[in-house]
Amino acid sequence: STSYAPATSSQSNQLLISNAQSRWQNSYAATQDALRVQAGIVGNLDTNRIQTSALVTSSQGASGALQATQAGNQILALNAQQLADLTAVVTAQGRAQSLEAAQRASAQDQGREQLRRFLTPGQGYQSSNVQMFH
Repeated sequence: STSYAPATSSQSNQLLISNAQSRWQNSYAATQDALRVQAGIVGNLDTNRIQTSALVTSSQGASGALQATQAGNQILALNAQQLADLTAVVTAQGRAQSLEAAQRASAQDQGREQLRRFLTPGQGYQSSNVQMFH
């Protein structure tokens, strides 16, 4: 409600700068979080592949109904873990993209306010006498 709120003429320049820095830090943190999640999941891919292969081999070689059921349950558990990993990636990427979009919109709004301030007629240049050497 503060960092992403529309810029108004009553806000100080320092507040505009502070909000812009806060928005950038939030976007940066969200991007880092998404990359960390992705890196963790990529690190799990080999382990998951090995486990899946072992479980499929185990289920194919199961001699009794209980062993086959247990192997099937393990495959389902691994599948559930992979779905949870995928959900984490999608969530982290969505958060990063949402914050990036909000940051972009706020930056555009702030840019309009700063341009308005720049173009607002003010006192302008006033000449004055200057003594160069004493």
